[in-house]
Amino acid sequence: MRPLLRPIVLVLAVAALAASPATGRQLHAQQGFMATMHRDLNDTQKKLVDLANAIPESAYGWRPAPGVRSIGEVLQHIAADNYILPVYMGTPAPAATGITADYGTAVAYETRRGMTKAQIVADLEASFAHLHRAVNVNTDANITENINWFGTQATRLQGMTGTVGHLHEHLGQLIAYARSNNVKPPWSN
Repeated sequence: MRPLLRPIVLVLAVAALAASPATGRQLHAQQGFMATMHRDLNDTQKKLVDLANAIPESAYGWRPAPGVRSIGEVLQHIAADNYILPVYMGTPAPAATGITADYGTAVAYETRRGMTKAQIVADLEASFAHLHRAVNVNTDANITENINWFGTQATRLQGMTGTVGHLHEHLGQLIAYARSNNVKPPWSN
């Protein structure tokens, strides 16, 4: 094949694939808003779990000041919110958590005492598995639908951005906590 024809053939092949109804839907699903949210959620989850594993158990009780959550408490808070936030998007928390739409149930869940690092990390991972299943009810097609978000009307989009924003907030917090304990985030150069 002539060198000049290769790019033309490649462009035509890609255009034909994109025009295919099934492939077009797949490309849209991979590139739509929710696909972007899921990629961000996956990345944030990996960083949080990697950081939780990198911090020694002896530092899980460390807190920067009295009255501020410790490392372990922040991780338990993230897990609790990974269970309760989907409740407002229409997916109940697993019954074993005891978490309902009453935020007090999430507070009770996150303030459990006597958990080991292994238990906290396992709970964090289980909460992310639930969160991923739950946010699948949000699609590019229904993202503007209203939901009851903590007693106020909001869109599914606001719920998703609030959920991912919450995770980023606590990732930043835990990075500072880790560095205060001489732990370098595993992904950091």
